[in-house]
Amino acid sequence: MTTPYDLRIDVPSARPQLSWKPGRGSTWHVHARVDGVAMPAATVSQHLFVAWPWRDLTSGQTVQWQVGDSPWHTFEVGLLDQDWTASWISPAETTTPPLGQRPAYTLHGRFEVTGEVARARLYATALGVYEAFVNGDRAGDAELTPGATSYADTLYAQAYDVTAALHPGDNTVEVLLSDGWYRGMNGTWRKPGAWGERTAARVELHLRYTDGRTQVVRSGGDWTSQPSAVTAADLMNGQTTDFTYAAPTPAPVLVDAVTAPPVDVSPAPPVRRIEQVRPRSLQRHANGSWIADFGQNAAGWIRLSDLGPAGTRTVIDHGEHLDATGDLTTSHLDSAKPGQPPSPFVQRDQVVSAGTPGDVFEPRHTVHGFRYARISRGDVPLDPHALVMQVVHTDLPRTATFTCGDDDINRLHEIADWSFRSNAVDVPTDCPTRERLGWTGDYQVFAPTAARLYDVDGFSRKWLRSVRDDQLDDGRIVNTSPDHARLKVIDNLEAGHITGSAGWGDAIVTVPWVLYETYGDRQVLAENVDAMVRWVEWALGKARDARHPSRVERSAEPLPHEQYLWDGSFHWGEWLEPGDPGPAANPMAWFMADKGEVGTAYLYRSVRTLAEVAAVLGRDEEAARYAGIAEQVRAAWHTEFLDGGERRQAFYVRALAFDLVPQELQATFAGELVALIRAAGTHLGTGFLSTADLLPVLADTGHADVAYDLLLQRTSPSWLGMLDRGATTIWEDWDGVSADGTATASLNHYSKGAVIRFLHTHTLGLRQAPGSIAWERFVVAPVPDERIGWARGTFDSPQGLITVSWRLADGELLVEVEVPEGATAEIVFPDGERLDARPGRHVEYRPVKP
Repeated sequence: MTTPYDLRIDVPSARPQLSWKPGRGSTWHVHARVDGVAMPAATVSQHLFVAWPWRDLTSGQTVQWQVGDSPWHTFEVGLLDQDWTASWISPAETTTPPLGQRPAYTLHGRFEVTGEVARARLYATALGVYEAFVNGDRAGDAELTPGATSYADTLYAQAYDVTAALHPGDNTVEVLLSDGWYRGMNGTWRKPGAWGERTAARVELHLRYTDGRTQVVRSGGDWTSQPSAVTAADLMNGQTTDFTYAAPTPAPVLVDAVTAPPVDVSPAPPVRRIEQVRPRSLQRHANGSWIADFGQNAAGWIRLSDLGPAGTRTVIDHGEHLDATGDLTTSHLDSAKPGQPPSPFVQRDQVVSAGTPGDVFEPRHTVHGFRYARISRGDVPLDPHALVMQVVHTDLPRTATFTCGDDDINRLHEIADWSFRSNAVDVPTDCPTRERLGWTGDYQVFAPTAARLYDVDGFSRKWLRSVRDDQLDDGRIVNTSPDHARLKVIDNLEAGHITGSAGWGDAIVTVPWVLYETYGDRQVLAENVDAMVRWVEWALGKARDARHPSRVERSAEPLPHEQYLWDGSFHWGEWLEPGDPGPAANPMAWFMADKGEVGTAYLYRSVRTLAEVAAVLGRDEEAARYAGIAEQVRAAWHTEFLDGGERRQAFYVRALAFDLVPQELQATFAGELVALIRAAGTHLGTGFLSTADLLPVLADTGHADVAYDLLLQRTSPSWLGMLDRGATTIWEDWDGVSADGTATASLNHYSKGAVIRFLHTHTLGLRQAPGSIAWERFVVAPVPDERIGWARGTFDSPQGLITVSWRLADGELLVEVEVPEGATAEIVFPDGERLDARPGRHVEYRPVKP
């Protein structure tokens, strides 16, 4: 394809950035019409994140633009913050239900339509989760709006075309408002969000008549509120809807009773209902309930269209596992602190039927992680065709495919993909059940894999804004963002002690760099560089000023290199290594253990990356300074960790992946890693931080056979061992379901699923060339294995669609590559032969050495 295509913008703002797939050429002519008025043509020499070349856009403007003779792309600017005139309105709450059981309120306004409407746009946002309705018709298809943010600093609004919902005369606009992330339950211990004590909504409806007149309907003092039929709504606990509920007389709303940040437009795609899954089975349990198995662990909710006769109460419990009797169990998700009884985990929706034909229960003010549902309704029968799982997550564009000759590996790829999807409900979370928090460490580990599977640029930029919003004054990055506990302004001694960990806080450096390398988005670096500097300077300060007790015991005065060892503050370390009980066995010993190797390795990588970021942004003095510091940190790591000491698999993986090992010792380190693996019966021994790099490190150091042995290992700990025990998503523990069927911890934790990046970069062999940005250059270097036989896949890169396949047959390796316009490639064969590949299709045969 030679014509530019796939035109898109980052956000519909006053100055959007323009991008497209390049087609052929090095300069492009961009044309635009703003509200039908042609702009002068602009000539540009790049095709990704092009700065808006004309005057700033204003609220509500419609833009059509094209590149060369490409199809026209249309977008519309939302309501910019300075143009909002509506008041914030809050429901008049007269009761104080228990936390997590507050009702959703209906906020109601009326207005007159006095002519033929040409266009109507509804702009809305909330402190809480809202749905908007015009004359009873739901606006748009976005879910859980306005989304999860650090509400003290950032709030997003949505825009809806509601023209078709209007009619002449009296019209209504309503908002159904619940606690959501704002003040609902969050995290393991179900603590209420600390953003505010009162929910609120802000709404403007802009009408344009065919005769040119305009009208604006605003939320304000003339609106009313009342409790709704949604008698309880919490994102974690669940939703209760009572179709027999008789709402009290509406009361006036409270006006401007909240403090809210400026309104912005999210760079992320919205959360939507992505697909429907029908039950694979529906069985009556001995206790009288129905157990639905949807065959797939996912995030979402159940849509139920059979509510039974009037007065029937249906209770739906959601979970990931069944006990030995076939009943739903969630005990593996219970949480307990030492010396305290467990806090039971519950995801429960309820509905009371009014007996009205056509009533449907779909709880859109909650979301659950589940494969199974227990439906309890006494002796009232249940129509199996009335039950469906709505899979709900951010509507991310898929960018990659992969398949190979081993069905189990294909299934592993599928379940890892499902795990990420389940944990991409507006922010990247650790699990969709017990915690459901935006852990920085999890996304730091998985971001390179996510960026291959999906276009996650806007999704990640949105989350990174919360990470910056939550950053502490001293530069520390909190463990989870959005930080519903608001550690930045609310003292919490326990949380403060475990904030600022290597591998977690480093997400503020790693994730923007992954986005820049993948998409060519310099803006993400500009947005985050100051936060990176503050984080790195805090870590360097801790390395300089705090020492681990073992080093104090070794020498009262710090040795010269110790000023670059990050060992004297808290680190989670190589979390969840196989066989390591972690803090459970001896919390104090675990807390005090020396994790300086992990801290120093991550300090080196983050300082080195920051130097590269500064160079890209033209901050040359900073680039030189941080490059020098990085080498000093690396030298300190050499002095302290290169020789001696207890070494586990993770140590070798991290050292090799982070380029900490001198070249002359890399083969030795790789050999020692292999020896540890073989000594463990060819089992991995890596934990949270290094598992993603294990197989690439082995393959890149000449041990691809060991990498495939681990990949294909079936006994625990292993990925295929999860499959053999019925996993449909990646588990938090390697033995998430034991041999006797007992479940432990989360059964939907995506971090270990980062292994599938190896399938793309090594098994398929498609990776970006070193130093390349936005896939202008890439390498196809398959690492074939007879047990795999063949592989094929695609990647919809910023330069266009890349297609790769290979097959082993009759002693030959057949490699096929399709290189898009705008990119060049190099094919590297297993014997080291290299072949340049220009845009077009390439088919190559090479003999395979025995």
